[in-house]
Amino acid sequence: MMNSVRDNVNIENNEAARRWEGQVDQQLAVAEYRLRGNAMFFIHTEVPPALEGQGIASQLVRTALEDARTRHLAVIPFCPFVAGYIQRHPDYKAIVHPDYLDLVE
Repeated sequence: MMNSVRDNVNIENNEAARRWEGQVDQQLAVAEYRLRGNAMFFIHTEVPPALEGQGIASQLVRTALEDARTRHLAVIPFCPFVAGYIQRHPDYKAIVHPDYLDLVE
């Protein structure tokens, strides 16, 4: 698996669609979420096959987690990719909702 990082990814929070979007070469990678109270539930992350292995999903998730931290939102990582990202970057465990820490252990 490649871990190269694309530097031409335009990442934005599409609040109307409830997803973080990463646009690369006319293709869209997404990290879908739902907000409930002061919690952000991550439910799905998807990257087009042509963009896989380029670090785009990680950039999306890192940006989304930083936003959640800034907004003082608890994170609930139902999406396996998001949970795995937090496992690999344990400093984000501090923002995972206490009831859902088992998802990132």
